[in-house]
Parts: sequence; structure tokens; C-alpha cells
Amino acid sequence: MAIRLLLIDDHAVVRTGLRMLLETEADIEIAGEAGTAAEGLAAAAALAPDVVLMDIGLPDRSGIEAAREIKARAPSTAVVALTIHEDEEYFFKMLEAGASGYVPKRAAPEELVTAIRAAARGEVYLYPSLAKLLVKDYIAQEPSGAAARTLDGLTAREQEVLELLAEGAGNPEIADRLHISPKTVARHRENIMGKLNLHSRSELVKYAIRKGIIQA
Repeated sequence: MAIRLLLIDDHAVVRTGLRMLLETEADIEIAGEAGTAAEGLAAAAALAPDVVLMDIGLPDRSGIEAAREIKARAPSTAVVALTIHEDEEYFFKMLEAGASGYVPKRAAPEELVTAIRAAARGEVYLYPSLAKLLVKDYIAQEPSGAAARTLDGLTAREQEVLELLAEGAGNPEIADRLHISPKTVARHRENIMGKLNLHSRSELVKYAIRKGIIQA
């Protein structure tokens, strides 16, 4: 089944270019377009897309606020930011709003397609250079020493699964790499989320970053 995608960008020429690029992908279907945050919120409610690809700088309202509202209304809809902004302030705020991906407009087309597919699978995609900023920031805020490395009662196997999940691997890939069944991976993932009181893939990634599991 194709990934149903909603495009939100205030520049018609950008939307046209994205449509032309993404329509060549057999597994991506453009469900709709919007040029403002208000139009995007209405379209997201009406179309229930799998993924919303949106700019941050919208004319009527911040894309960050719009992303937060989309996630509040439809938690299963993934949001990917495609933006000219590469500074930490926008990056952190978009992740806190619930975005599953953050891709600069200078990125190669294949990076964007990868981000959309990852988001549709319930995974997180962060452009490499920005991911490193995030890792360094979170690690810098954590206390050093053994306390920072404590993984809140996770077993050794759960720690392995956590690391792979945080790196963006899906259940089948984790099962293959650890030589266990996908059902076992799913059970470990459920246990991890329960022990750590996490509720989304984004929260899991942030936890792994705070604990220094993902290295810059």
C-alpha cells in the first residue's frame, strides 16, 4: 500500500517540484497540498495522510505549532520537516512538537525519500549533521559518570534492542541482526517502552541520546 503524503509549503513552485519528484516513487502517493498552516490542518483532518511533509516557515502560523496540532489531532500521522532552517532552535522545537523527521532543503532527493519512508514505518529520520548536534546537546545536559549510564533496569538484550531502535532500525532488521524473531523484538520493544514510561519512537530516541547510547 502506498504512503499517502500531504505537502504543506507556501511556495507553489516548491510543491510542484516535490510532487514531480515524489510521484516517480511507486510507494508514495500525493494525497493533497496546502500553502498555509490553516489549509494544512484542514487537509490533514480531511485526508488523514500517513505522512505530512511540511515547511516550518508558513505565512499564517508557525509550522512548529501546526505540527504540534496535527500530532495532537492524529497521533498516527507522521510529520517530516523540510526546511531551510538548520539551526538548533528550530530543530529542537520541531522534534518537541512531535516530528519524526527533519530534512534541510539542500539535502539530496534520496535523503527526503528515505525520511518519508522511515516516518511512514513509525521510525525517526534526522539529517546526519543535525543529528550530531542533537546528540552533543543532550549528552552535554546529562550528568557525567555512572548515573548517566544507568539504563533504568533494562536487561542487556533490551539495551541492544533500544540502541538499534534509536538508530532507526525496524523490527525485521533488528531481528536479523540479533538473530531473534520479529515477535521477540516487538516484545522487547514493548517492555522497554513500559519500563522507561515512553510513548513514542521520538521519545525513545531522545532517551537514548540523553543516556549517550547514540554517539556523535
